[in-house]
Amino acid sequence: GKGGKGGKEKRFMKPPADGEEEVMMPDRERKQKQEKPDDGGEAAKKYLRGDGNKTRGVTDRKLKMQIKRDEAKIKDAAAKAARAEILLPTEAGFLEAEGMEKTQRFTQKQIREAVDVGSAQKSFTLTLDTFGPYSSRYSRNGRHLLLGGKLGHIALCDWQAGKLSCEFHVKETVRDVTFLHNETLYAVAQKKYVYIYDHQGIEIHCMRNHIEVNKMSFLPYHFLLASVGNAGFLKFQDTSTGKLVSETRTKLGRCDCLGLNPYNAVSLLGHSNGTVTMWSPSAAQPLVKMFCHRGPVQSLAADREGRQLATAGLDGQIHVWDLRTYKKLHSYWTPVPACSVDISQRGLLGVGFGSHVEVWKDALALKAKAPYLSHHTQGLRVKDIHFCPFEDVLGLGHTKGFSSLLVPGAGEPNFDTLEANPFETKRQRREAEVHQLLDKLQPEMIALDPHFIGTVDRANKQVRREESRLDKEEAESEQRRKREKRHARGRDKIGKLQKKKQFNVIESRKQDARAHMSEQREDGDVGEQSKGEVSVLDRFKVRD
Repeated sequence: GKGGKGGKEKRFMKPPADGEEEVMMPDRERKQKQEKPDDGGEAAKKYLRGDGNKTRGVTDRKLKMQIKRDEAKIKDAAAKAARAEILLPTEAGFLEAEGMEKTQRFTQKQIREAVDVGSAQKSFTLTLDTFGPYSSRYSRNGRHLLLGGKLGHIALCDWQAGKLSCEFHVKETVRDVTFLHNETLYAVAQKKYVYIYDHQGIEIHCMRNHIEVNKMSFLPYHFLLASVGNAGFLKFQDTSTGKLVSETRTKLGRCDCLGLNPYNAVSLLGHSNGTVTMWSPSAAQPLVKMFCHRGPVQSLAADREGRQLATAGLDGQIHVWDLRTYKKLHSYWTPVPACSVDISQRGLLGVGFGSHVEVWKDALALKAKAPYLSHHTQGLRVKDIHFCPFEDVLGLGHTKGFSSLLVPGAGEPNFDTLEANPFETKRQRREAEVHQLLDKLQPEMIALDPHFIGTVDRANKQVRREESRLDKEEAESEQRRKREKRHARGRDKIGKLQKKKQFNVIESRKQDARAHMSEQREDGDVGEQSKGEVSVLDRFKVRD
C-alpha cells in the first residue's frame, strides 16, 4: 500500500472471493462501509417521530453537533425497535366488519362464538347481588382480580385459573380497593380507616392517618400509596417503610376522583368545581391546575405514554386533553353522565355510563365518529371499569356483581417478563419483589418532566439570584398573610388579648381617673378600715 504526508490516500488489498480478482479499495470507503449502521428499513419508519431537525441554517457549531447526535440517537432507536420485532411473536388484532356491518353491533355472545375456547372462557359474569355495587382492580400482571362490595364483601381470586384465594366480610362500608406492589398485599378503604390485608385475608396493618378515604392509587416504582377523601387531603404513604411521606391540603373540598399518569407518576385529582389538578409528593401546591368541566369531575384516565388525558364530568361531556400543551383536543357526549373512564394499553378508551359500556378505538389523537364496541348490562348500574393488562378483557363492576367483557385489541400482546410476568412462579415473584425494592425511586423524583434528573441549570448567576430573591419574597409575603392561630378559650382568648394590648395605651381619660383616685387616697376617704379587733361574726352586723 501507499502512504505518506503528501495527501496521498492509504490503500489496501481487498481479500478476493471465490472466482474474483483482487480489488483496491480506499481506506475511507472501507471505514464508511464498516461503520454504516443498519437503519431498519421500511419497518423503522413507523417508529420515527416525524421529520428530523435540519441543521442547514444553524451557525452555532456546538448546537449543530448536538442536533446531529440527537437525530442519530432517534434513528438508532427506531432501527433497534424495528429489529426487535422478530422477538415479538404475537400481534394485536381488532374486530373487522364486512360490508354494511358495524363492530359496535357485535354482542358478547357473537364474539365468544367466533374466538377460541381459551379466550371465550375469559368472558363471564359473577352474580353477587347482596353486597354491591362492586369496585374492581386487576394486578399489574393481569393475573389476579380484587373485588370490593360497598357493603363489606372482599374477594381475591386468580380469575384466569378460576381459583379463589380468599373471601371475607369486614362488616362495614368499603369505598375502594387497590393492589400494592403485587397480589400478596392490597389496601381496602373502609368506613373510617384504610386497612392492609394479605392474600390470605389476614389484616396486616391499620393506617389511621388515612381517614374517610374515597379513592386510592398505588405508585409501583416509588412504593407510594396515594389516597384522597372527604377531608380534601392528598396523602402519600410509603408502603416499604411505613412512613407518611406527605400530607397536602388541596383546598378544593371533598374529592372522590383520583388517577395516575403512568409516564411521570404524577397524581391526578378531579374536583367538584370542574377542575383537574396534578400533584407531586414534594410540592405543596398543584403542579398544574386545569378547568375541564362545568360540573364536578366524575372520572379521569391518562394513557401510558403520558400524552392524552380523558376526563368525564357531571355535565355529560367527555373531554380529551393534550398533556403536552394542556389544550382540549375534542369532546364526546353521553346521554347519561359517565361514572368511569379508562384507557387500555393499546389506546382504547372505555366509558361506563348508566347501564351501558362503550369502547372507542382511535379516539384520543383523532375524533372518532362511532364507538368500537357497545355493551348493555340490562338494568345494572355501572360502578367502575378497568382494562386488564396484557389481555383483551374489560372488567366491569356493577350493582349485582362483576362482568368480564371481551374487547379484541385492548391489551398488549407482548410482555416483558422482567417488568410484569403473568406466568411467574412463587420464586420469580420473590425475586421480582427484591429487585423492585432495590430499584425503588424516591418521591422527590416525581415531576412533570421525568428527564429533569441529571440536567444542569445553565442560567447565569444574575438569573438564578433573581429567581431566589423572588422565591424568598413570595415566601415572606405568604408568611405575613397567614393569620396567627388563636385558641377559643383560656387566657389566649382574642378578647382578653385585645384587653392586654389596650392596658398599656396612654389616654387622657385614664390619666384623669388615676389622678382622682390618688387624691381620694390622700384624703383617707378611700380604703379606710376600722382599727378595732376583727371578729368572724362581724359580717352579720348591721351597717349604717
